[in-house]
Amino acid sequence: MAALEEILYTPFPVLDHGFVRVVDYMGDDGAIVQAARVSYGRGTRRVSLDRGLIRYLMRQRHTTPFEMCEVKLHVKLPIFVARQWIRHRTANVNEYSARYSILDREFYVPEAGQVAAQSTSNRQGRGDPLESSEAARVLALLREDAERAYGRYEEFLNERPDGEALDPERSGLARELARMSISLNFYTQWYWKIDLHNLLHFLSLRADAHAQYEIRVYAETILDEVVSRWVPAAYEAFCDYRLGGAHLSRGALEVVRELVAGRGEEAEALRAASGLAPREWRELVETLGLAGEGPRRAE
Repeated sequence: MAALEEILYTPFPVLDHGFVRVVDYMGDDGAIVQAARVSYGRGTRRVSLDRGLIRYLMRQRHTTPFEMCEVKLHVKLPIFVARQWIRHRTANVNEYSARYSILDREFYVPEAGQVAAQSTSNRQGRGDPLESSEAARVLALLREDAERAYGRYEEFLNERPDGEALDPERSGLARELARMSISLNFYTQWYWKIDLHNLLHFLSLRADAHAQYEIRVYAETILDEVVSRWVPAAYEAFCDYRLGGAHLSRGALEVVRELVAGRGEEAEALRAASGLAPREWRELVETLGLAGEGPRRAE
């Protein structure tokens, strides 16, 4: 965990005003293997064996050992991203409250390359980027609308973030009502605490290429800057089996079985080229229902 200690409280910038930083954590790769071995009382093993066990747990979708690790993040993000994020209901969340505090004049405006038309094949996604002149017009309107919204917010409050009144002669609107004028591209902040199993599920969805860009960059930052340092063996297994892997339907599996069948004499060459460990190769052979197997030495 030394690598994670080095970045504790360090904000990693995301988008134009956002960030992610680790404020607390519990457990590491060792906690995962400890939990997996508790039923038969084994102690610490060699790192190579711990790595093999973690990869097996990830491959076989054993979830409980990964729940032994937790992390608490401080995240600053646009409100519309937060509304997507909160759909993952497996975390503990405490958000900055505009009932008690005044929001900063910070709002998200995308880069020109991210300003795109509606996809014609996916109702949830973007299509081709807009022409540069049209993108510039959209960005100008977004800034104008956000500035106007914040100006109205200040007018309602009759108060600036530093506590100074705009007009000492009148009372401001209650903060819980004044916030209604703020648009979804303004920034909010929260503390988000989650266990590793549910964090990896979140990342499998939000670090995917099909996820909306604005939440995907947060997921990628968490994965690359936090998870890779915190639990490097679990990170490697996750990238191999979840992000870089695929789940096949029964029909798709039958297609693969037909393609591979009849190449039993090439089993060793195929195994060597695949880079799969002997145990993982045997699991693949069993899944495909093939007779040929690779070497049987232990991982």
